[in-house]
Amino acid sequence: MIDEPPRPPWQMDWTKQAQHDFQNMPAEGSDLVMSARAELITAEDPYFRGIDADASLPHWMTVRPLASTSPGGPHIVDLAGGRGWLIYTFMRRHADPQIVVTEAFWA
Repeated sequence: MIDEPPRPPWQMDWTKQAQHDFQNMPAEGSDLVMSARAELITAEDPYFRGIDADASLPHWMTVRPLASTSPGGPHIVDLAGGRGWLIYTFMRRHADPQIVVTEAFWA
């Protein structure tokens, strides 16, 4: 038996507030959030570390650390040039890695 680390697709969980905010978004925002979700859960590294690691993302989506001093901490996905965003943390637990969305916003 080979003990390989888990691979995508990752699980995604939402805080209650983020889920509530997502459910109350207009269709334009929720459609982009769902597209961003698909990108995040299928990425080898949902933090898109490295030079041009996020070059394959759609033009309307950028990913960066929430604080440049914490590259392994929470990240933000900017949607549609800043009209909306998701803030999330990727927890690379060996048995059950997952992405936890703590904030969802659409203007």
